[in-house]
Amino acid sequence: MDERRLLINVGYRLLGSLADAEDAVQETYARWYAQTDQEREAIESPTAWLVKVCSRICLDVLGSARVRRERYVGEWLPEPLPESTRWTSQVSAQRADPADRVTLDESVTMALLVVFESMTPAERVAFVLHDAFGYSFAEIADIVGRSPQACRQLASSARRRIRSARPRTSISADQHARLVREFRAAWQTGDLSGLIKLLDPDAVAIADGGGVVGAALEPVLGASAVAEFFLGVHDRQPGFTVHETFVNGQPGLLATHDGTPLAVITFDVTDQRITRLWAVRNPDKLRAWA
Repeated sequence: MDERRLLINVGYRLLGSLADAEDAVQETYARWYAQTDQEREAIESPTAWLVKVCSRICLDVLGSARVRRERYVGEWLPEPLPESTRWTSQVSAQRADPADRVTLDESVTMALLVVFESMTPAERVAFVLHDAFGYSFAEIADIVGRSPQACRQLASSARRRIRSARPRTSISADQHARLVREFRAAWQTGDLSGLIKLLDPDAVAIADGGGVVGAALEPVLGASAVAEFFLGVHDRQPGFTVHETFVNGQPGLLATHDGTPLAVITFDVTDQRITRLWAVRNPDKLRAWA
């Protein structure tokens, strides 16, 4: 059980869903305890065994995820997480077990998790286990059923996808936070021109309502359209409050009404402009924010 936090971290990065990660970890433990005492004692490294099994379970889930996403209503986005100091898992929210916390670093930014969705399951597993957790390609080969050299190529392919999606010009964390803060102020005051000035002309906004709550079913394209979309939300939901917060380790916004979370919004920023916005509205993905 000392490895639970590691497994939760692996599962979340591989699946982009805390609930799915917890299911994978529970299945991993079920397989561990299904063995006899002698079989468990014969395992040289329990940690390696647990990560291997958990990763294989996640690989199977990723293989079927594309089919499940085709039935998903509207756009699917990864589940956003609050900063680690206030986050507890959906399953154990009452006991706030530190073993259930996800370490929020560069490998779990919303921008990167979205890029992960464009990867093949094998690419995602190879990249996450090697680049985020330091596993060798020989160890990864045993998980994905390919040669170490093939796993090295999978990780390289994943890195190319990430590089192609990275910002043209990176900015500092302070600049990122300033743009988010200015977006919040313009949004809450209904300042259309102020919002447009903050957005890249080719900005894209993606919303995830999961068919449970109202959300744009397709990406919203262009600065004017994105600004009008957010102001439309402001008009349809009077009385909501927007809070500055950290989402997956980066500055973001939390919209609430009477203390109930309505949306978590994250931003990708390049060249001093907001280029992408991801708004998660599906209540099933906002339980950690209640």
